[in-house]
Amino acid sequence: MVAHAASLAAVRHAHSLVRRVTFWISAGLLAWAQVGYGVALGAVRRTVRQAWRPTFADAALPSVSLIVAAHAERDVIAAKVADALAQDYPRDRLEVVVACDGSTDGTPEAARAAGADVVLELPRGGKVAAQDAAVRRSTAEVVAFSDANARWEPDALRALVAPFADDPEIGYVCGRVTFVNPDGGTNQEGVYWRYEMFLRARESDLASVTAGNGAIYATRRSAYVEVDPVMGHDLKFPFTLVRAGWRCVEQPLARATERMVPDVEGEAARKRRMMSHAWSIVLHGGLLDPRGWPAKYTMMIASHRWLRYFGPALHVVALLTAPKALRRAQLLLIAAVFGPSTARPFLLGKYYILTQGSIALGLLDHLREGTAAGWDAPEGTR
Repeated sequence: MVAHAASLAAVRHAHSLVRRVTFWISAGLLAWAQVGYGVALGAVRRTVRQAWRPTFADAALPSVSLIVAAHAERDVIAAKVADALAQDYPRDRLEVVVACDGSTDGTPEAARAAGADVVLELPRGGKVAAQDAAVRRSTAEVVAFSDANARWEPDALRALVAPFADDPEIGYVCGRVTFVNPDGGTNQEGVYWRYEMFLRARESDLASVTAGNGAIYATRRSAYVEVDPVMGHDLKFPFTLVRAGWRCVEQPLARATERMVPDVEGEAARKRRMMSHAWSIVLHGGLLDPRGWPAKYTMMIASHRWLRYFGPALHVVALLTAPKALRRAQLLLIAAVFGPSTARPFLLGKYYILTQGSIALGLLDHLREGTAAGWDAPEGTR
């Protein structure tokens, strides 16, 4: 009887130990992914320059095709073409291409009327397929990309191509985008994005960025790769090009702005759609395969990408294995942020929780329904 009781006590102790260890491992990984990685990047000495000064010698600038993939963008495409044509860039070296992805709303006609050099009318195949078609049509040395609702500063293109002239090993450059919410609202994407820009700048300084953005980026034409149409360039391009031997950097002097979804619930829906595409890259597109990456870059991918996408699972494990008092505190905090308060701390908490939920729901959508290549603009961003 005594031996049996001792055995049960040993089992309970072992179970408790495993539970505590599991909690601290999952909590530690979450802390590293959300805070520790940023602190570590900030502490490491930079190894390359942070920004490349654009040249003022027009003759030294490469030819550029500035490509805008557009689906049902009649209301904004004229302003986007005007924005592109207003760039401080030699007109004989700039080609503005609008690749209309199955647009039946008058987008092609509006783009032509606005002065686009090339307007492609394509069957609906998704953003990446439209971009691929535009690149095949182009003969420029550099292919640059932007969203229909993104606005570039006048010198953005000149700054964006500067790193290519400075370093022949650079194959991809992303600019710096600021998300704005001119009509007000509850979305906290701007706070997240400022932190993301800090991480991206430090990754660029130390090795290569682990992701870009659709508002402003460019590649050498020789570095451009055609990828599965469901796999967006933002996540797929940088690690793919690094594997091929290119450096992928951020140019903070190339600046753009883009409207964000007004409210936090709309942002969660947008991220859910985006995460369906991201999970196709994670599970099928090579993001989990470190072969061909330098060790430093693999560490960055693990910290910034792997742990971020598996964050919801880590949160569930941490909640289930937490001590009772801490679990109760977590549940009370979740309830509080979904209450009536619109104070910034509560909105940030709600944004974070909904974002974690979007990652998980995006995976569910991908596994259950697959991921379609087509896309629609989120409500409130146009």
